[in-house]
Amino acid sequence: MGRKVTVATCALNQWALDFEGNLQRILKSIKIAKNRGARYRLGPELEICGYGCWDHYYESDTLLHSFQVLAALLESPVTQNIICDVGMPVMHRNVRYNCRVIFLNRKILLIRPKMALANEANYHELRWFTPWSRSRHTEEYFLPRMIRDLTRQETVPFGDAVLATWDTCIGSEICEELWTPHSPHIDMGLDGVEIVTNASSSHHVLRKANTRVDLVTMATTKNGGIYLLANQKGCDGDRLYYDGCAMIAMNGSIFAQGSQFSLDDVEVLTATLDLEDVRSYRAEISSRNQAASRASPYPRVKVDFALSCHEDLLAPVSEPIEWKYHSPEEEISLGPACWLWDFLRRSQQAGFLLPLSGGVDSAATACLVYCMCRQVCEAVRSGNQEVLADVRTIVNQSSYTPQDPRDLCGHILTTCYMASENSSQETCSRARELAQQIGSHHISLSIDPAVKAVMGIFSLVTGKSPLFAAHGGSSRENLALQNVQARIRMVLAYLFAQLNLWSRGVRGGLLVLGSANVDESLLGYLTKYDCSSADINPIGGISKTDLRAFVHFCTERFQLPALQSILSALPTAELEPLADGQVSQTDEEDMGMTYAELSVYGRLRKVAKMGPYSMFCKLLSTWRHLWTPRQVADKVKRFFSKYSMNRHKMTTLTPAYHAENYSPDDNRFDLRPFLYNTGWPWQFRCIENQVLQLERAEPQSLDGVD
Repeated sequence: MGRKVTVATCALNQWALDFEGNLQRILKSIKIAKNRGARYRLGPELEICGYGCWDHYYESDTLLHSFQVLAALLESPVTQNIICDVGMPVMHRNVRYNCRVIFLNRKILLIRPKMALANEANYHELRWFTPWSRSRHTEEYFLPRMIRDLTRQETVPFGDAVLATWDTCIGSEICEELWTPHSPHIDMGLDGVEIVTNASSSHHVLRKANTRVDLVTMATTKNGGIYLLANQKGCDGDRLYYDGCAMIAMNGSIFAQGSQFSLDDVEVLTATLDLEDVRSYRAEISSRNQAASRASPYPRVKVDFALSCHEDLLAPVSEPIEWKYHSPEEEISLGPACWLWDFLRRSQQAGFLLPLSGGVDSAATACLVYCMCRQVCEAVRSGNQEVLADVRTIVNQSSYTPQDPRDLCGHILTTCYMASENSSQETCSRARELAQQIGSHHISLSIDPAVKAVMGIFSLVTGKSPLFAAHGGSSRENLALQNVQARIRMVLAYLFAQLNLWSRGVRGGLLVLGSANVDESLLGYLTKYDCSSADINPIGGISKTDLRAFVHFCTERFQLPALQSILSALPTAELEPLADGQVSQTDEEDMGMTYAELSVYGRLRKVAKMGPYSMFCKLLSTWRHLWTPRQVADKVKRFFSKYSMNRHKMTTLTPAYHAENYSPDDNRFDLRPFLYNTGWPWQFRCIENQVLQLERAEPQSLDGVD
């Protein structure tokens, strides 16, 4: 009597609307699963079309091409004798659903629509799909002709049901359903489902991996059972990086862990598990069994197939493992680097151009490209032929094999230090030394002739010559003179990105990298259409605090001593005149707040969803040993005034890797006005009234304030 089952889950680097590539990756994963003895293969959410199609889900083409891919899968000999669970959009009675299509030997067993849609933060599934709300109910789905001709089925079950094979029972949930207060796996487990599968498209956020693992292990700790989680990986075509972490768990333990960051487009996990371990685990949980005796039954789709073999007594089973987590610094070194690689190879460009200022932010961006080169070299050494082919295409050398990340960096990264009369020799030296240590092709130039030419045009037209504040000018003059330098750097960055390789006799163009961090974007401490305007920004979702920790990590891990002097220097834009040859301008002085404070404001504004008054009340307690109520009020008012004044800059923010939950990205994640009453009169009056009340209550200590 067979009782040991081998199951497979996977992480696939699917790409929105790349139906050909998506099909090949799905087929490859099924072939690997079969070769390892698996009889059930689970894939990521919406893997056929790619998760990030967004408004393309409205198009009939997306539905048509998804069914064409499904037909190719049904027809392929690779999919025979294994239950295949794939994701695609399906229209049922003129309503679009996010579905799993489960098939075996050219027969569709079940179409299972998603019942809880992700509709917060980066996810807007309710815009395109409708949740299936009829629990434990199925209907007939009439198959399109192209599928009917293959399967010889006119209709198949559509809805909330489970599969009953000869030896076990299998139920599906999809991504968000794992995160809901009452997940389907609870009732399915009580109804005797022994294997639960979850097809996800879950993106990377710093320090998030443990949450996903905890949810899966807790699901099987309380109810017993086997749990498979599949996830997308890579850049699907926008700001998100899907971070794999496919896993197989049983009875509260992990039995297979997939990589979180990898350049492999296809990763398959398998585990051989004993169904009797599930049954014996459940047998002694009395409270679970009492609840199970009252459970409402699910419709069961009978499947003439077994996941186990008849004689399997000698078959070895998988052993539990300890999940290995990356540190936040390692996550930054891997996630954005993989995202950069996907963007580079899929955009068919020849490399990157990075304005390298000698500060922490642009240094961190340079380090990420270097980390990407390290991963590419490691993948090539391990025999990844797809990565090698992509490298050769990018550098346009059919026989090139990257051995050393510095050599590869020299081929694909151009760094450019753009000096002005306000730049110090120290930042120039720091930029040059870092470029030498990572191996980038480095350019150093002066923007002064261009600045003088532009200001000459202004003076010619107006008869006026603005001055820096240090030379007696007004704040308006001072800011305008800083902004013209910053914007000329952007113009030159794009010029060199387009023509630098041409000037060296090399084919192709370069992607311009931005390097504004999440805190600066939040406050608007950047010039609109300056070097923060780029093609992509790998650090735009990372805080200054995390970036400094990452740069320190790179100093030690990769032996880059140039980073030490960059870390020790005060952050500065170097847009105002030097004082006796020394920097007279610092970021924190310009902003009127520290980067640490900015991170606090950012998390309270977005994650804790606080307006000015709520934030003041919260910080009154948090900072009670540091600042008086009046000082706290001034800080909160200063932040909201500057934030609202500069919110319009978020509408032009360069697409950035999403890594932080308080990102101010205006595109899809942080939807707010960009024209505010920056005086916040009602809100600030509430704060002022509270401050006056507290001040009148003195000498009562702040510790006693409720």
